[in-house]
Amino acid sequence: MKFSEILNQFGDAATVHSLSDNPNYDPEITGVAAIDEATNGNLSYVEGAKFGSFVGKTNASVLILPQDKNLQALAQERGIAWLSTPEPRLLFAKAIALFYQPYRPTPEIHPTAVIHPTAKIGSDVYIGPHVAIERRVEVGNGAIIYPNVVVYPDVKIGDRTILHANCTIHERSQIGADCVIHSGAVIGAEGFGFVPTRTGWLKMEQSGYTVLEDGVVVGCNSGVDRPAVGETRVGQNTVIDNLVQIGHGCQIGTGCAIAGQVGMAGGVKLGNRVILAGQVGIVNQVKMGDGAIASAQAGIHNDVPPREIVSGTPAVPHKLYLKVSAIHNRLPDIYQSLKQLQRKFKV
Repeated sequence: MKFSEILNQFGDAATVHSLSDNPNYDPEITGVAAIDEATNGNLSYVEGAKFGSFVGKTNASVLILPQDKNLQALAQERGIAWLSTPEPRLLFAKAIALFYQPYRPTPEIHPTAVIHPTAKIGSDVYIGPHVAIERRVEVGNGAIIYPNVVVYPDVKIGDRTILHANCTIHERSQIGADCVIHSGAVIGAEGFGFVPTRTGWLKMEQSGYTVLEDGVVVGCNSGVDRPAVGETRVGQNTVIDNLVQIGHGCQIGTGCAIAGQVGMAGGVKLGNRVILAGQVGIVNQVKMGDGAIASAQAGIHNDVPPREIVSGTPAVPHKLYLKVSAIHNRLPDIYQSLKQLQRKFKV
């Protein structure tokens, strides 16, 4: 694909571009690559000045650059074709889609799939080998269900949703349109509900529902549990990484991003556009407001206001955490100074 063709695909997203000083120069682009791995024929990107040094040594033929005149001039000097945009990473994501499209099977129902007669299957659906679909399940148009998926009774699966191999959808779960459930994920399994008694733990039946709204992505080996009553809900366009545990009765807002190994206990409520970095833990019933962010390994025991950034365990506002961390690194010196003062004043 010629660079000029890529520019036409991007349209107004590329605010400025240059093909070098030679007006006839229009490089052939054969693929995309990270800037430190790019070779001749590759398109790559630089997100900001922090990575600007790569412009001087990359072998990429085309670069997506930020609106930084110094980086643009450097690319021009090296004869690298470039385009500029306020969001280089976003445009690079669109560039990848020009060269790679995920595998999509042709609609069919494999003869080894076991589908209950009461199930309703939409049009243009792919159902792979050894899939099991139970009573009263509804599968929307254009859905893809890869091999070995198990769908329990009374589940609803929306249009164009993809269930990857070996995931499990438990009873009465409701999955919206354009969702992606990756391999090993379990949607709607029993929440961890047990009541202590004098003779041991009494199991509380989990009779509620699990609801995933449109556009939700659930990573490999993650779990979204159903509650004893009511529902566990994940809002529209929320993305969930691998190995995430969402407890029974949690309410997740729209557009949230939840990174790997996050664990949240029952009844947690996240507002819209909340970001949880890796290994964040949240105790039961905690609320996080719209736009709040928890940094990696934060342990959240109390409610977090909207747009607050928290860090540490127990989590505190990030600015306070930085101050505490700076003092923590000085503790050995502070301790020695204290010991000297104690000896001096014989405390």
